[in-house]
Amino acid sequence: MHLAKPTTAALKRTIGIISSIFISSMAIAQENSPYSRYGIGDITPNQNMLNRGMGGISAGYADFQSINLVNPAALGNLRSTVFDLGANIDIRNLKSNTSPDKFKSVNTLISYLQVGFPIASEKFQKKGNYWGVSFGLRPVTRINYKVERNERLANIDSLNTIYEGNGGITQANISTGIKIKNFSFGASTGYSFGSKDYSTKLNFINDSLIYYKSNTATQTQFGGVFLNLGAQYEIKTKNRGLLRLGAYANLKQNLSGERDNIAETFAYDGNGGTYSIDTVSSVLGAKGKLNIPATYGAGFTFNNDHWTWGADVEMTGWDDYRYYGQKDAVQNTFTVRAGAQYFPAKVNTPYSKYWSFVKYRAGFYYGNDYIKLDDKNRAAYGFTFGAGLPLTKLQRNSYEYYRDGDVVLNTGVEIGARGNKESQSLREGIIRFSVGVSMNARWFMKPKYD
Repeated sequence: MHLAKPTTAALKRTIGIISSIFISSMAIAQENSPYSRYGIGDITPNQNMLNRGMGGISAGYADFQSINLVNPAALGNLRSTVFDLGANIDIRNLKSNTSPDKFKSVNTLISYLQVGFPIASEKFQKKGNYWGVSFGLRPVTRINYKVERNERLANIDSLNTIYEGNGGITQANISTGIKIKNFSFGASTGYSFGSKDYSTKLNFINDSLIYYKSNTATQTQFGGVFLNLGAQYEIKTKNRGLLRLGAYANLKQNLSGERDNIAETFAYDGNGGTYSIDTVSSVLGAKGKLNIPATYGAGFTFNNDHWTWGADVEMTGWDDYRYYGQKDAVQNTFTVRAGAQYFPAKVNTPYSKYWSFVKYRAGFYYGNDYIKLDDKNRAAYGFTFGAGLPLTKLQRNSYEYYRDGDVVLNTGVEIGARGNKESQSLREGIIRFSVGVSMNARWFMKPKYD
């Protein structure tokens, strides 16, 4: 297989196009998940596509040509400029434990847009030290649901209730990681911003009486600074092996909010939209806090010439979550992740053997869902599979990375679920197809001449 090597100009044009797509996707992405009503909504996977293929292991993972979105300490390993974009298609299947009802939704979402590059001076590198930075944008949570309920009431023919919500949290981030000998440490900071809007519409239907339709809505805008920390330590073993230990902490966030509460009567117009008839009550601009708890994780990876495998554990204290001082239907979580990657190519493998240069990945995760609607713990688990498909002429320089200038398409499939049959709440199954494009080039490094 012969693929042309991309030029720097082509990569820059691609970045401009994909950046526009990212902004558009954030505006048009649609889904329907009733569980996003609780807490801060559906939490999107926070790993890059490479790590997702291995069950999401990230604490102890680092390489020369990818951006670790979970542990900023890994940025100390960057050797070239990296542009990384990820997107996924989610297929959700909801099933009731108390009735045969089923519901299916499909949505597409850009997962992240990141750029990273090394900034260490040549003098700093000669001492065995490295320094990298990255910046980008990614959605952290999504709130998007619309549930309609019809029921019969005494003395009224029927009641139609529509529960609707949208919003979520997005983060703009800047991160840095420094590697000094075998030890790396890093930090990521930036701004978390978003909204949490939900409403309940009531429509009483009677053959002889006409009732006003009512709407109770709450709209909250919030934002604030976040800080994540990370560290990694490398231990070289026999037979070209490398053990990397890692840990990270996402510190507690206290986002400032401004909330509007409105109760009104309304009517539908000829186009299916709504307009207000009368405002029953209105409280605008109420100040408050959205308290998001801290997350702690630790793990390891082990690399040799052809294999990478590892495991992570992660815990989040959701009991500390508050929305304007109020608790919600959430609980503390503990998750275990494990996965592996196989890279068949050897240093002298010719690029004509394309499939030897594909990186094959698999993994799993298991834990409990952070939403708790009854006394039963809701499990959250899944199996992941993925592959790193090089899109340029191939050459292997070491067991960790391709040649500088390569473009890699990271693909993945996640088959997961949350909920259990003992619970009275819904069970949700998910199939997530993920794809990421990682491009490498020495844009910010001085050329050397003999």
